[in-house]
Amino acid sequence: MSEDVIKKLTDSGYIKKELIGLDQIEKLIRRASRDIKVAEANLEIDEEVTYNYAYLAMLRTGRALMFIKGFRPIDGAQHKTVVEFAGAILGQKYSRMIKRFDNMRKKRNMFTYEPDIPVSLTEAKDALRLSREWVTEMCSYLSTINPQINFLNNP
Repeated sequence: MSEDVIKKLTDSGYIKKELIGLDQIEKLIRRASRDIKVAEANLEIDEEVTYNYAYLAMLRTGRALMFIKGFRPIDGAQHKTVVEFAGAILGQKYSRMIKRFDNMRKKRNMFTYEPDIPVSLTEAKDALRLSREWVTEMCSYLSTINPQINFLNNP
C-alpha cells in the first residue's frame, strides 16, 4: 500500500526522491521541540498560536519522516502531501493520529485564511497533547530507521 501511495505522489509531482542529510532531519526535530515549547508558553495567552505551533511541530516531524525515507515534497500542497505520505508509511497503527493530524491541517488552514474561525482553549489543549504524542512517536520511529541518531534525545 505505501508503495502505491508513494508512486502516486511521485507520478503526480507532489514528491521527489532526494538524498537528504541527517543534519537536516535533526534540525527539523530540534525545531519541532521548540515549536512545542512555544505552543506551551502561549496556551494561556493565545489559543491560535498554541494550535499553530503544535501543528508546526507535527508538520516538521512529518517532513523528517519523509526526509529519512529519501523524499521531499515539491508542490504547492506540501502540508497535505506530508500528511498523506506519513499515513502511507506509518500504516494502520497510526491511522487515528494521521486523521487528527489532517484535521489539524484543515483547521489551521481555515483560521489562517478566515479570521472569523475561532480556536477554543479545548482545541488548543488537544492540539498540544496530540503534538507532544506525535513528536515522541515520530522520534522513536525515526530512531528505529536510523539508529545512528537517537532522536529521542533531541526534543
